[in-house]
Amino acid sequence: MTSETGTMLREFLRSPADIGAVAPSSPRLAEAVTAPVPELGDPVVVELGPGTGAFTSAIEEQLAGRGVQFAVEMNPRLAEQLRGRCRRVEVLNADASALPRLLAERGVERADVVVSGLPWASFSERVQSEILSAVGHVLAPDGAFTTFGYVHAMRLASALRFRELLCSTFEEVVPGRTVWRNLPPALVYHARRPRTPCAWPLPVVPARRYRGEAPGAAVSGARTVG
Repeated sequence: MTSETGTMLREFLRSPADIGAVAPSSPRLAEAVTAPVPELGDPVVVELGPGTGAFTSAIEEQLAGRGVQFAVEMNPRLAEQLRGRCRRVEVLNADASALPRLLAERGVERADVVVSGLPWASFSERVQSEILSAVGHVLAPDGAFTTFGYVHAMRLASALRFRELLCSTFEEVVPGRTVWRNLPPALVYHARRPRTPCAWPLPVVPARRYRGEAPGAAVSGARTVG
């Protein structure tokens, strides 16, 4: 068992609903999810729910010092571990639905790419809607949002609801290939062209939930399978 797998398993046992997986995402899944990261320029890339950093490391390698990379992680233990591993990434121990405020506080208006490892099927409709609303608010008009769902959970009511919300948040949603070499196998979604932001009220996220503060019992959102 690798150290990343051991860390993921421990955090899953502490909070299975928030973590969503017992093992880190595979390199194949990381490659598929991070495909929209531009090869040129200085993009702003945001990751939601980085976990042990499978996607984070792939993004960091692709950027190679270009642009700005943020990782929003709710779990304080995983966030601290990620800071030690990915020195060029600004890791924010915060709720994913606070994304517009987090970027605004850093003088960033838009993100070129948002990738997510969040366990959408574990979330309530309210949490799914709030996080997707936050993504829609910060994503550039020509930006890309990429996420995934586990194949075995595709027919769950919460997973079906998430796909409906995804299609109502973005004008274009394209399912990618199924990544079988992942535990469990996963289906990637690529979304572009967020619809008018005013269609979704922006949730108010208490400031105390920012930067390592103990999260309240309300909205969770920056947990992952990555």
